[in-house]
Amino acid sequence: MPTTSRRKVAAVCGDGHLRVIEQDSPELKRGTILVDVRASLVSPGTELNGWRGLAQRRKNPDPGAAPRPFGYSNAGTVRRVGEGVTEFQPGDRVACVGAGYALHTDLAVVPHHLCAALPGKVTFAQGAYAMLAATAMHTLRRGEPEFGESVCVLGLGLVGQLTGQLYKLAGNYVIGWDRIDRRLQIAKAWGIDGTVHASAEDEVAATRLFTRGLGLDAAVLANAGECDETVDKLVRAMKVSPDGHPMGRIMIVGWPTFRFDRLIGGMNNIDIRRCSRTGPGYHDDAWETGPAYPPVFLRWTTRTNLDLCLRLIEEGRLNVDSLTTHRIPFSNLDARIDRLLDDADSMLGVIFEYEH
Repeated sequence: MPTTSRRKVAAVCGDGHLRVIEQDSPELKRGTILVDVRASLVSPGTELNGWRGLAQRRKNPDPGAAPRPFGYSNAGTVRRVGEGVTEFQPGDRVACVGAGYALHTDLAVVPHHLCAALPGKVTFAQGAYAMLAATAMHTLRRGEPEFGESVCVLGLGLVGQLTGQLYKLAGNYVIGWDRIDRRLQIAKAWGIDGTVHASAEDEVAATRLFTRGLGLDAAVLANAGECDETVDKLVRAMKVSPDGHPMGRIMIVGWPTFRFDRLIGGMNNIDIRRCSRTGPGYHDDAWETGPAYPPVFLRWTTRTNLDLCLRLIEEGRLNVDSLTTHRIPFSNLDARIDRLLDDADSMLGVIFEYEH
């Protein structure tokens, strides 16, 4: 079903600038909905290779590169629904997720199971956190935490902050490692139990003190880039069995690189679990636009994770407002980003806001 509309989309250009380009809106197909977007959240690590990566691209431009639309989490109002969609109707407020769908754009076409109704008290800006919140929720589920455990989150970017909040909400004691003062301050503001400035403190000593000498039960790698040295320190901070085996669970939700044998070699007995998804269903085309999985057999999917995260936001139990550092009008995004790149560490949650 043609949308008969043009749309504006944010794109990364070869010179490192973000520009708003115009293109045809995607076709409204069976099982999809057309959304007037009101807010979208930038996840700089996966979308832009970090704010510093964007600045570096400006120093080393590629003039021949085509503009690349980006983004995967937004929120807005339903304009139209495709055939087979029964749970949404025009005028509904929704959060939308999905690479290639929930772009930084004023008009998005998104599979209905990658959308969730916004509760009455949840704003569009808060709803735009849905993708990363559901990713953090899936990380928590993959980690299978027990009440009272000690957990370390390495990297307090957006996913790290959200994962730390959920582990704390699940009854765990959470300590965060990062090198950026602003991120540590934000984590303290929402109530993290402990922090370590990774470039100024002894991470292992501080973490063993935090765990009262018992060592970590679990950790989350929410960072990116080479981290062999950091992983070595993390292993030394884990709990140790009487026969000298470091033990525990490590969830990988970021994009770190390290030698795998640093976790499985020697005397280690550590479980490693990859978590970079929002839950079952994501990237299953038949599910995204079709019927739901039977909930009696699969209780937690991408959709039900989204619903729960939005409920927690409405109830004030998941604090996304504390993570938002900047709100930028979509029509003026490049000029505003340009002024902020000189102090990239000040940016954490960056919301693009749209007017219709």
